[in-house]
Amino acid sequence: MGEKVVADRFDLSDRRRYRQKLHQCLEGLRQLLEEKRFDRPRNLMGLEIELNLADAQGQPLMVNGEVLRRIASSDFQTELGQFNLEVNIVPHALSGRVLDQLAEELRTGLAYADRQARKADARIVMIGTLPTLTPHDLTSANLTEDDRYRLLNDQIMAARGEDVVLDIDGVEHLRTTSESIAPESACTSVQLHLQVTPGRFADVWNAAQAVSGAQIAMGANSPFLFGHELWRESRIPLFLQATDTRTPELCAQGVRPRTWFGERWISSAYDLFEENVRYFPALLPVCDQEDPGRVLASGGVPTLAELTLHNGTVYRWNRPVYGVMDGAPHLRVENRVLPAGPTVADVLANTAFYYGLVRALADEARPVWQRMPFSYAERNFEAACRYGIDAELWWPRAGRGTGLVRLPATRLVRDELLPLAAAGLDAWGVEPADRDRCLSVIEERCRLRVNGASWQATAYRRALEGGLDREKALAAVTRAYCDRAATGAAVHTWDNGP
Repeated sequence: MGEKVVADRFDLSDRRRYRQKLHQCLEGLRQLLEEKRFDRPRNLMGLEIELNLADAQGQPLMVNGEVLRRIASSDFQTELGQFNLEVNIVPHALSGRVLDQLAEELRTGLAYADRQARKADARIVMIGTLPTLTPHDLTSANLTEDDRYRLLNDQIMAARGEDVVLDIDGVEHLRTTSESIAPESACTSVQLHLQVTPGRFADVWNAAQAVSGAQIAMGANSPFLFGHELWRESRIPLFLQATDTRTPELCAQGVRPRTWFGERWISSAYDLFEENVRYFPALLPVCDQEDPGRVLASGGVPTLAELTLHNGTVYRWNRPVYGVMDGAPHLRVENRVLPAGPTVADVLANTAFYYGLVRALADEARPVWQRMPFSYAERNFEAACRYGIDAELWWPRAGRGTGLVRLPATRLVRDELLPLAAAGLDAWGVEPADRDRCLSVIEERCRLRVNGASWQATAYRRALEGGLDREKALAAVTRAYCDRAATGAAVHTWDNGP
């Protein structure tokens, strides 16, 4: 949810001044890009995972403050809901045994955090959306006690001027309302960062957009919300609707939502930051004392604080990030497509698939974004969210032919995208044994047509067939999920009985 924000109200002059500062920051970014001031290539990647806290029965537990005190590590932080945590892994060079190192760090860190959580009668659950959540769990009273969450909630609700409407029509139809943005806390994700030079940024971002449908098809893990079976990755429409500042009238006018796939391929990182300023009004108009122009004139590097804060309130699924480290500015692509879980093995498989595929596509002489209209990337994204591993996706025809073909996601991934991902990991210099171990998980998901979402849905149907009512079936699925995840085995190897 971004940096700590200290403010409790804003007046008209705050918003006017903030808009002015945003344009000053944009000019500063343009100047930095023009003067080629950015950090050298370092092939750095980073990883964040949002987590849930649940009791032994699989019900959400609002104890993140107590659990964080017990963990006592800066690697773990709060998130929006009191049943949420986030773990951050320090940046790694994307080469050698990085996948094995990440796996070890995650297993060690999560095991320690889970031991501490159990002292508070909680367990850590890595899942896109906890199946046992109810509307009574997702209220403003259960937002984490932190000024920035309360302030963000107040500003989004003030911009809307009315309740949040959740309307998701999938296997079943859910329609309900909320007096706060708390339903967004049901969305727990994996965020993959890749530091890139300005010259490579557009190719990497375009590649990330192009593969987002395949990512979701392979990694979907959020089929339930409020007792309803919806999309295979219900987290995506839920996040969009829970953060939507538009009234129905603004939606009808075609005003863009703050949770946004985008609408075009880009040629520069500047395109995305400029769109964010041009299209979206400020939610948190907190001004910094820094004058970006003065800092640049003196030879320094500005933090571009207002632009960074504003950028963090526009929820692109592939988000541009500006940062300064050791006195040097850098750019990152933050991939926010994937749900959390089910296990570290699954997370690392999704991670390897993404980084390998993005590298391979960004390196192509005839890149996919020159052969496929942007609208088809968005179609793929929605299809994968709805149908998960059973989705059909559009992709440029193989070989020297032109045009697009529509293929089952499993076939597209197995026949075309996995070899590309392997080649991309080779280009990064990733250890072949680690490459093969991670990508074999994706291959097996394709062969068995199983991912986290399909496993949950199958287990749920079996629980219903066994005589459990809806509420008890979802609780049984959640407990079974936790038990199997605790073994560390990838989800495609799990049996289906709750």
